[in-house]
Amino acid sequence: MIDGYLLTKWVHILSSTVLFGTGLGTALQMFLAHREGNVRAIATVDRNVVRADWLCTLPSGIVQPISGLILIDFAHLDPFAPWLFLVYVLYSIAGLCWIIVVVLQLRMARVATDVASFGAVLPIGYWRMYRAWFWLGWPAFLSLVAIFVLMVFKPDL
Repeated sequence: MIDGYLLTKWVHILSSTVLFGTGLGTALQMFLAHREGNVRAIATVDRNVVRADWLCTLPSGIVQPISGLILIDFAHLDPFAPWLFLVYVLYSIAGLCWIIVVVLQLRMARVATDVASFGAVLPIGYWRMYRAWFWLGWPAFLSLVAIFVLMVFKPDL
């Protein structure tokens, strides 16, 4: 017989790994493609990052709070404990950043694909979106790192 708590914990850990790993992997791909400056490669990476977000980040981002709430119930934790409240805030920050980033990625993929088909140079507006994308990644990344710390140490705040 499978223990419900352990199964939920496994799902939670697996989905957090997918969420965090996809974020790091796509960020690295975007950074490297943009450093090289090949517009066709940038367009391909932009489109693939959008796919990765829909196929990996979104589902794991949905699973995380659901499995987290189930774990809170299983463990009989106070759902309003200060460290958990901080987790909710940090997860919300990461989620809001991600929503904005997805919108930017969709626009960037469209622009890069159009520009690549004409063999032109990426316009300045594209690079503005890229900079916004880059800087929005930092609070999301740091929020998830902080959540990992809180989940492991469960501090008395």
